[in-house]
This record gives sequence, C-alpha cells and structure tokens, in this order.
Amino acid sequence: MATDFLSLINSLDLQLVSSPSTHKNGNQLDLILTKNCKADDVMVTPLHTSDHFFIRFMVSLSELPSTPPPMVTFRRNLRNLSTTHFASAVASALPPPNTFSPLEVDAATESLCSTLTSCLDTLCPLSTKPTRSTQPRPWLTDTIRSLRTTLRAAERKWHKSSDLEDLETFQSLLASFSSSVTTAKTAYYNNKISNTTDTRKLFCAFKSLLNPPPPPPATNLTANTFASFFTEKVAAISNQFCDPPGLNLQPPTIYDATLSSFTPLSESDVFKLITGSRPTTCPLDPVPSNLLQAIAPTVAPSITSVMNASLSSGIVPAAFKQARVTPLLKKTTLNPAQVENYRPVSLLPFLSKAIERAVSKQVVNFLTQNDLLDPKQSGFRSGHSTETALLSVTEALRVARTEGQSSVLILLDLSAAFDTVNHSILLTTLSHIGITGIAHSWFTSYLTGRSFEVSWQGQLSSTHTLSTGVPQGSVLGPLLFAIYTTSLGRIIRSHGFSYHCYADDTQLYLSFRPDDTTVSARISACLSALSAWMKEHHLQLNLSKTELLVIPAQESIHHDISLNMGTVTALNKVAKNLGVMIDDRLSFSDHIASVARSCRYALYNIRKIRPYLTQYATQLLVQAMVISRLDYCNALLVGLPACAIKPLQMVQNAAARLVFNQPKRSHVTPLFINLHWLPVAARIQHKALTLAYKVTSGSAPTYLNVILNAYIPSRMLRSSNTNRLAVPSPKTKRGHSKLFSVVVPQLWNNLPVPTRAATSLSTFKKLVKTLLFRDCLTKPNSTNHLFT
Repeated sequence: MATDFLSLINSLDLQLVSSPSTHKNGNQLDLILTKNCKADDVMVTPLHTSDHFFIRFMVSLSELPSTPPPMVTFRRNLRNLSTTHFASAVASALPPPNTFSPLEVDAATESLCSTLTSCLDTLCPLSTKPTRSTQPRPWLTDTIRSLRTTLRAAERKWHKSSDLEDLETFQSLLASFSSSVTTAKTAYYNNKISNTTDTRKLFCAFKSLLNPPPPPPATNLTANTFASFFTEKVAAISNQFCDPPGLNLQPPTIYDATLSSFTPLSESDVFKLITGSRPTTCPLDPVPSNLLQAIAPTVAPSITSVMNASLSSGIVPAAFKQARVTPLLKKTTLNPAQVENYRPVSLLPFLSKAIERAVSKQVVNFLTQNDLLDPKQSGFRSGHSTETALLSVTEALRVARTEGQSSVLILLDLSAAFDTVNHSILLTTLSHIGITGIAHSWFTSYLTGRSFEVSWQGQLSSTHTLSTGVPQGSVLGPLLFAIYTTSLGRIIRSHGFSYHCYADDTQLYLSFRPDDTTVSARISACLSALSAWMKEHHLQLNLSKTELLVIPAQESIHHDISLNMGTVTALNKVAKNLGVMIDDRLSFSDHIASVARSCRYALYNIRKIRPYLTQYATQLLVQAMVISRLDYCNALLVGLPACAIKPLQMVQNAAARLVFNQPKRSHVTPLFINLHWLPVAARIQHKALTLAYKVTSGSAPTYLNVILNAYIPSRMLRSSNTNRLAVPSPKTKRGHSKLFSVVVPQLWNNLPVPTRAATSLSTFKKLVKTLLFRDCLTKPNSTNHLFT
C-alpha cells in the first residue's frame, strides 16, 4: 500500500516533506505535500483536545512568471488618405527629370523609395495598436453593441426581480437583438462576397467568414532561430558538392541569335506593368502596392527612368534584392515548437517583381523564337498547365496499356531545388544559350548580393546573405530554373525514358512488354545517371521520397521491380502527381474520392453561413470553392463510365440544392438550367473538346499534337478543307476499343426487344460508328477514351 501511495504522489508531481511524529503514539499520520513551493521550519505541538499534533511550517512560494507585454502592431489609417492629395504630394517632392535621370541606379531607386515613404509618413503616419487576443466580430456595429448592453441590463433585472413583466421585456429585447445580429451578418457576408471578383480574394474572404482555428501555442522560437535553420539547411546540401562545379557540363553551343541587351521600356509599358500586376503585400515596399497603383500616372516616369537605367547598365538596384521571409507551419497538426515543421514564405518588393516581368517577357520571347526551351517543360509557361502536363503523361500510359504494354511512372523529388541552384553553373548555362553582354551582366547582378530577413511574432532577424539559389516568390525564379535544367532531358532520353516536367516536379515513364526482364536494370541505370547529373549541377535527388508506380498491362500481371540504388518508395497502387491521385489501373477512383471528400467539406462550411447569404453570394462561393475543384484536371476523366464519376455528380447536385436552399431529394435539372451549369459528364466532355480545339488552332502546347491526327483523305473530297480529324479504328491490338466494349453494349441493351430482333449487333455497331465518329475528335489506334 505504501508503494502504491508513493506512486500516486509522484504521478501528481507532489513532494513529500519530512516531518517528526504527528500522533501521540509516535506515528506520522499527518503528511505535508507540496507542489511548486517549499515547506521549511516544520514544527509539531501536542494538543490536549486531540490525539493529533498541531503542525506549523513556513511556505516559500516561487515568483510567478511575469506577464509578457501585449504585442503591438503598427498600422496606417489608409481609408482616410486621399489618393489625389498623396499623388500631388509625391509629384511635388520628386526631383525634376533633368536631375533624376542622370542619377545612378541605386541612387535613383533610393531617391524614389525615400520620397514615397516620406510623403506617406507625412500624410498618414504609423500608429500603434495592441494586438487583440481574439478575432473581432466585423458585423458588430455601435447600434448592435448598444442593444447588447440594454439586453444584458434587462437580463440582470429579471434575474434579480423574478418578475414576469421583466421576463417579457427581456425576451422582447432578445428577439430584437437576434434579428439585428442576423441582419448585420447578412449585410456583411453579402457585401464581402458579392464585391469580390478575384478568386484568390474570395478564398481569403471565405476563410475569414468561418471560425478560424485557434492560433498555435506560443513557442520559444525566435526570428534568428528560423533564419539560422533556413540558412544551415541549404548550406548542408550545398556543402555536399565539390568545387569547382560543373566539370562535365554540356559544351557551349554556337547560336546564330543572341540576346546581348534589353529593349528600353516606355512609360506606357511601365504603367501596364504596375497596374496590371496583382497588388502583393510586402513590408519592404515604400508604400502599399495598391496605393502605388492608384498613383501610377504620377510615378510612372520616375519608375521608367529607374528600370531603363537598370536594364541599360546591367545593374539591379540593391533595394530590389532584399526579401522578407515569414515562417509558415506546413500542417496544422504538426508541433509548432519544432523549427523543421515550418517552411519559408519569401516576400519581395512590388517594384522588383515589376522589372522582373519586363525582363522575363523579353527573355521568353528570345527563347521561344529560337526554340531554346524544353518542349516538355510546362511550368509557368503561357498556354501550359498541370492539366496539359498530366494529360500528356496519362494518355501515353493509356495508349501503352491498350497496346498490351506495361508502364512504370517515376516521380522525382528534389530537396530545396530552387535554393541550391549554383550561380556559376546558371550563368554559364545562360551564356551557352546566347544571353551575353549587358543582359548577362544584368543576370549576374540579379543573382549576387541577395539577402533576406525573417519576420516572426513582431521580431526581425539579422540579415543573411544568399550565395546560392534563385529567389523564391520571384517572377524570374521558375524561368531560370527551367533554363538551369534544360540538359536534363538529354540524360533521360539517352536511357529510353520519356519525361515531362513542371518546374521542379519531374515525371519519368517507360512502357515495356510484360515479359521484359531488363526493366529493373534500366530504371536503376537511369536513376543513377540522373543522380550523377543532379550532383554535378548541385541539386540533391531525394531517393527516399521518389515515388514509383507500376501500371501493368493487365490486372492479372504482377511486376517485381527491384532497384539497386537508394530507397525508392515503390507505390504499386496510387501516387499523387501534381495534385492528382493516379492509380495503377488509371481509373482515377482515388482521385475522385479525394475530390468528392474535399468538396463535401467545403459545402459543409458554406452551409454554416448559408442563412446569412443571398442566392447570388452563395452561388459565387460554391463556384469558387466547389465547382473549381470539380473542374481541376477533369480532362483526365474522359471515357470513364458514369458509375465512376457518380460521386462528383452527387457533389454537384448537393451544391445546386445548397444555392437554392432546396431539400435533399429535390430535382436538380431545373436548378442546373437556372445556374447555367453543365452536369459533370458534360463538363468533362466540354473540357476535352476545348483542348482539342486549342490543339487544332495551335494555341495548345505542342506536345499535345500527338493526341490528335488530322483527317487526310486518299483523294480530293469536299471535306478536305473542313479541318476534320481522323476517325479511329474500332479495333486495336487488344480487340475492340474501349468505346465499343463499354458504350455499345449499354446502348444495345437499352434498345426495345422488337428493334433488337429486327437487326444484328454487328449492324448496330456499324451504325453507332457512323453516327458517333463522323466528326469525333480522338486519336487513332488508341484507347478511344477521349471525346467518346
């Protein structure tokens, strides 16, 4: 018993204080237990009224931790600032053009930024405001607060008097207060949603309308801790590579065309750059970006002078090479006290991204005209998307499976790819593709001398310099990384693999006969070559996170692929690729289930605030939060049976009923007509036909041209100039196509019995082929899953 009692004391974090006997029989029956304090000078005194002794001791309490001072935020009351007044103040404070133009790049940039900041401080100075511990209720107006005060007074009066008249008064005020709150919420929600046209802002507004999750508990992490961790992580990867880098780089190629200088910008070009860009927020901006856009006509000449001076001299202003990094918790379920659970979010000045857009446009035009970009790179290119990249890969896998071949899909993973780019190799690659002279000097200045600071809970870390990597959050970063990895495709093709890239996400795929025994060796050889190329270019290939998906030619076939290098995660069932779950049967059942689950959660959140929304506001929310998810990469679902996409159709039905506040079993066809919504199957077909039109018109990526073939008649016909596409053959190497194996039997079974008795199945198939494939857009000799 004594042992159990001591265990109980220890479990409660209690301390037993030693004391003399507390009973007249000499036993220690009365105990002194302490926690977070000390008991000294214990004394016992016998009592004549009890057989227990009187115990006396001194308690020393530890000092309570001091309450940290409340955090203070600095803000400006921009609502009361007149843009006209601010524009006139900036115009009068800026130096005249004849004085401003001869200035050097850094001096001109400093003069412009300091003028904007000083004018803003004069007209709208910073004010301090304590940070609220709870989220404010934006719909609480002064009238509602007054009604709440009256309501609470009536409630106290009723509790005190217990009079029926006071109860009736309280109930009347409660009904009036509830009605006023509902009206205020409705007006606030509808104004917040209806006045938002940008989808990104609509997502942010929707999050602010719901109850946000509680903030993570306070941690002992500081801004300098984050800055050191981010710097040491990149340094640990970079230190693995030897210097000098790039001993076996691709030899330089002589190009007829070179880009030795940039074209100067006109004031109209700069005005479009400023007003046409999204007003991002960065603490390093001299004025808020939306305010800069409002006074663009006033500052456009000065900004034009700064940008042209930078482009002509090949020097990037030092103020444009600073970044402010904010740590963001990767997942809400992770421990916020561990620094490795955060990822850096880099913010760059608005003007620095404006000049990057100007440079990016000229560089992309040069690369496109000279065919220097990798055609299998879809990241951040006009007309390219994750959907077109996935469509190219999945169509190749489907064609291989239809032709009786198995395939393997490898998803490469790089560790901090953008942060470990070696500047020497990148600049050498730029010179190899024809970027020389002032243009090359500009990129050299752009990459050198960059620095960042970490902002965390009102603290600012010391400045850290960046010696490697392309800037995160920049406009030129993805383009430079695509140029940096241009020679990667040559290594992949040399091993017989096909590939597709989206920024730093690389997909390798190989089709082979089921009885091929050299697949494992070919995969290992290719990964070894890629690992060597990555090491040569100071990139780290993370084999432990590289996923491998095996797609057998038939479900009964099992491939045992063993690799001799690293620990590649072999996922034989499903892998996530660019936000889409791809399974080994290419049925996309896991992806459909994931999309349906996320859409149902969005509908559940919208239903919380539906009583306060109008029909129009609800429709906007549903289209942004639900319909956009249903439409993402839905071209991959073409050809799937109706039972496969039924979960998505059920989600769309629920979304339409939510918009009109209809019961669960109500008919949705009239609702779709009022909303101008196509059903899910029709939306999929519409997306496929849209992509087909873009392919035929030349506005789609060139790698999609292999999916469709033009119809070329054997002799001159009237249909020769109608831009028709080739009709697919109803048979492939594995028998009937997917269309005739799925659709035709369903149509045949739905025919009336007399009709089936009057004709034959073969005649019916020929009729379906004639009617359905006359103007069909599909690829011949494929699975015929597109546009069926």
